[in-house]
Amino acid sequence: MTGLARFVLRHHALVAVFWLLAFVAGGATSATTVDRLTVDFSLPGQPGYETSKQILDTYGNGADFGASLVAVTAPEGSTIAAQRAKVDSLFNALEREYPQYRVASPANSGDEHLVTKAGRTAYGIVVDKEFTSFTDKPNFTVFKPMLEEQAKATGLTVRTTGYNELALGNTADTEQAPSLLAETLLGGVGALVVLLFVFASFLAFLPLIIAAVSILSTFLCVLALSYLTDMSFVVQFLIALVGLGVAVDYSLLLVNRWREEREHGRENGEAVVEAMRTAGHAVLASAGTVAISLLALIAVPVPFLRSMGLGGMLIPLVSTAVVLTLLPAVLGSIGPRVDWPRIRHESAASRGWTAWARLISNHRWVAAGVGLVLLGLLIAPVFGIKVGLAGTPSLAKAGPAVETLADLRTGGVPAGIVTPLELLVKGDQAAAQAVADKAAAVDGIAYAIAPTTPGWHKDGTSLVEVVPVAETVDIAQSKVVDRVRDAVDDLPGFVGVSGSGATVLDYSEAVFGNFPLVILLISLTTFLLLVRAFRSLLLPLKAVLLNIISVSATFGFVVLFWQQGHGSGTFFDTEPTGAVTFWLPVLIFAFLFGLSMDYEVFILARMREEYDKSGSTRVAVVEGLGRTGRLVTCAALILFLSFLALTASPGTDIKVLATALGVGILIDATIVRALLVPALVSLLGKWNWWLPSWLAKPLRVEPSPLRVEIPSQRAEERAPATVD
Repeated sequence: MTGLARFVLRHHALVAVFWLLAFVAGGATSATTVDRLTVDFSLPGQPGYETSKQILDTYGNGADFGASLVAVTAPEGSTIAAQRAKVDSLFNALEREYPQYRVASPANSGDEHLVTKAGRTAYGIVVDKEFTSFTDKPNFTVFKPMLEEQAKATGLTVRTTGYNELALGNTADTEQAPSLLAETLLGGVGALVVLLFVFASFLAFLPLIIAAVSILSTFLCVLALSYLTDMSFVVQFLIALVGLGVAVDYSLLLVNRWREEREHGRENGEAVVEAMRTAGHAVLASAGTVAISLLALIAVPVPFLRSMGLGGMLIPLVSTAVVLTLLPAVLGSIGPRVDWPRIRHESAASRGWTAWARLISNHRWVAAGVGLVLLGLLIAPVFGIKVGLAGTPSLAKAGPAVETLADLRTGGVPAGIVTPLELLVKGDQAAAQAVADKAAAVDGIAYAIAPTTPGWHKDGTSLVEVVPVAETVDIAQSKVVDRVRDAVDDLPGFVGVSGSGATVLDYSEAVFGNFPLVILLISLTTFLLLVRAFRSLLLPLKAVLLNIISVSATFGFVVLFWQQGHGSGTFFDTEPTGAVTFWLPVLIFAFLFGLSMDYEVFILARMREEYDKSGSTRVAVVEGLGRTGRLVTCAALILFLSFLALTASPGTDIKVLATALGVGILIDATIVRALLVPALVSLLGKWNWWLPSWLAKPLRVEPSPLRVEIPSQRAEERAPATVD
């Protein structure tokens, strides 16, 4: 760090020009980068996905991409039977005009199951084509004008509903993707407010400039990476908002240490060097933990999550490169002029945080007990977690689609109509009908149909539409897929089952079958990295265990807030989701584990520094938390505001991800870092700082033998009176 700092100070103009070019290039190519991002939820090797892929290759569509329902109601006093010619004509026209979709209707499947029990409403299932980008319109918006014309011509009432229509809500008629720029600006405004409080000078704008350079430079790296592998569309949101928070947090730590060194009388250049040697080292270690956490996602055999791991890994790496080069170059050249007016001074630690650290140190057992009880209460709901998809009640509360589905349900249509299954059969209509008859008899299946029109028979194959009794949105309800597969597996020509239920089971196997490996990789590599950073055996072990507990508490919050709905209705006007979307837990764990470790590194690195100076654990706790408490709180608040901005995105899944990361950061910064960390460090005493030579040698770091603690009275004398 010292060598890097001196190099940057000697060549500050060259460094600034390099990052200026990266910033301009990233901005100029950002639209191209976004265009190259993919919507890919493939699961190679999983049975449901492989069946879905065969259906897509043959038919160009599939239930995995959604199925809209078209409800046709006869005029008052009439019935579907009386209007049968008009109803069949409407569905035949729909199938004829839009061959890219598949239509199962009373016209090609009989009206035994596709007419409500009152006999006034018939409905059809329209299977959508592949969704490839945000500019793709869902099928119900494409054929809605034609349906309106048919309704006028026939006198029938025609309405649409379905899982996708409920999920899209009022955004269904727009062509715009979520407003990434607006959300980033909103997060930036929140960060600026916090930075103005921290610095009380024009320095508050410097971390935002660093963040802007980091974000656009990361986009440039993602563009290059997109030519080597597919990158998920979600990466753009993570780069913008996580990148904003991470870059600002790292800048905050380095700039604050620079100000502190200048307050202690160091010349500006030497203040930069010392800030890089201390805070810069902590930033590097912190970035390593975040990058490792995300890189571990490559162990999950899911391209979507792997791409997010690769893209997410770039965020801390690029941010760190910018913070450790451009920031010291700016501070070393114009830093003192930007630090105006100097209202807040950093010559002493925060009075409030120093008093808090003394209180925790004096009552360490009570503090540790309170912290563990609070986390235990938050963790308790996690044992009721259900993994799958959000249930339809949480997708929308009002609107035509909600009313249409409610009317169908009242008419006896099963809830599982919104998540139909599709069975691929090699053979003709007779083979398909045999499979449909056998599937219909399975427990948990409402009915199965084998439509007769050409759209359901291609290249020697046929498709069967199977409607479950319940929505197959979680693992428990999706077990019906296994029962159907077992029931028809011995029939001639049966290939496989696709649909949302099959996808839930696929993700469960692919993601959670490898989840323990992800946790092990992240924990082990983070532990080894922190052993080198802290020169300690117990501090890294405690940090990893506390992080796992902290993330578990966050999952408990997600279950309580979203799955069970204790808060989702109040804050987001959303009903309980009933399940946590299958790809979220692994992503939340990877991001939150790394981001939370940031604060552990910030605090413990300063505690280690103070212990090396004083030889007293009490001094290390009091001075370390006194110096970093306000920074960690403000850094956590900045990240929280960034994630809060992300909740403005349409779609429940993104809101769940944003709130989980935001609340997880707050839980970690308050209960864990402000309470449990100082309490446990105080309890462990001299054992915190022990690193035996047998472990230090292979890690190429100096060992740290046990030494006698300085008495408590001397520790108190070491901690100075402070002002905030």
